[in-house]
Amino acid sequence: MLAREVWLLGSQSGSAPQTSTRESTLLSPILARSRRSAVDNFPFVQVDELDLRLDDSAASFEEMHFELVSTDLMSRARRGRLETAHGTIDTPVFMPVGTQGTVKATTPSELSEVGAQVILGNTYHLFLRPGLDVIRECGGLHRFMGWNRPILTDSGGFQVFSLSKLRRITEEGVHFNSHIDGAPCFLSPEVSMQIQDTLGSDIFMAFDECPPYPCERAYAEASLERTLRWAHRCRGWTEKQLQGKPRLVFGIVQGGVYRELREKSALGLVNLDFDGYAIGGVSVGEPEAEMMRAIDNSEPFLPKDKPRYAMGLGTPPQLVEMVARGVDMFDCVLPTRLARNGTAFTAAGTINLKNAEHKTDQRPITEGCACSTCQSFSRAYIRHLIKAEEILGLRLITIHNLHFYLHLMRQIRDALEAGTFPEFRERFVANYARYEPDAETP
Repeated sequence: MLAREVWLLGSQSGSAPQTSTRESTLLSPILARSRRSAVDNFPFVQVDELDLRLDDSAASFEEMHFELVSTDLMSRARRGRLETAHGTIDTPVFMPVGTQGTVKATTPSELSEVGAQVILGNTYHLFLRPGLDVIRECGGLHRFMGWNRPILTDSGGFQVFSLSKLRRITEEGVHFNSHIDGAPCFLSPEVSMQIQDTLGSDIFMAFDECPPYPCERAYAEASLERTLRWAHRCRGWTEKQLQGKPRLVFGIVQGGVYRELREKSALGLVNLDFDGYAIGGVSVGEPEAEMMRAIDNSEPFLPKDKPRYAMGLGTPPQLVEMVARGVDMFDCVLPTRLARNGTAFTAAGTINLKNAEHKTDQRPITEGCACSTCQSFSRAYIRHLIKAEEILGLRLITIHNLHFYLHLMRQIRDALEAGTFPEFRERFVANYARYEPDAETP
């Protein structure tokens, strides 16, 4: 259905585009039309698509969507509220990752019980499977997965970056092969926006290129310039196509480890007046010091009245430190990924529940923890489930780990409101042991 709709909207010549079936499925009306006119600096988009002025009719929601409630006097930490079409998000916030329309091993009701306010979906994965026709037929991603709270969707840029051997980057977009069946696929700024619109996301992420680490300055600069041009195209598409729809669109700061490139990226995106700003290109293999430096080199140039989002981060103490650096939103796969390996989070660090020391340990994972796992089950029982390869074991640890991350965010918000964040920061980071993968004992 989508391929036929795109062809009817995008082709005025009466003949079908000369592309593969999968590529024509992805081509948006803007891209299909714009291939016939070249413009300096933006060769694949017509001039009128780059009119970045906001219509007054769409301004009311955009002007009121983020409110700063309080700030910390000793750091750049902020307490805020972000309004979306599916509810209010209190910040700082951790967003569980639901890449393929599910946060692994949990149900939507369990996510609500542990306090999740917003979850992530992924453009790349959901386009490939189950496909947009299925999600559209089922009423959008919220209804499809049974989640009635906000959803933020990644643009697919990071996933394409991870397919380095299967993709080809051009000014137009990215040509790549599906990791599922090898079929040729195509993503561009306009196509990514169109997919996120079809999903019904509350927060869109602009399509970007995520450079690797390490990365030569020349490549990082060329990549950044392309990401800024793609951001123009994302903004142009959303302003034309999302009129009257209560959706938010975030730009993504890139620039690798280079301070002046981070500044250039941030200022270029701010000129486009996005609804929020993410700091990307982090957690791609760089040392923690470089990760924090990327935040420090980006945040000062972002507007104070818009939310800031650190993509793909991080460990609990990293979250606390990034809140102190002015970041409001976070996502990370660690709580669910480590749970599937038998690792649980505690205020003193991680514990490996596979280890023999827990064989007869009748304590919960964490004394006093309010999650359903700790209220009902012992370390000994969870270890038994993991060793017996019972699915319930990884589910129980996942629920606990998500509760730990989300409760940490609640503690941070409470400390910011009470004016005690500096003390909380110092105490939490000092007491938390750095994560090191445990060697399993029999």
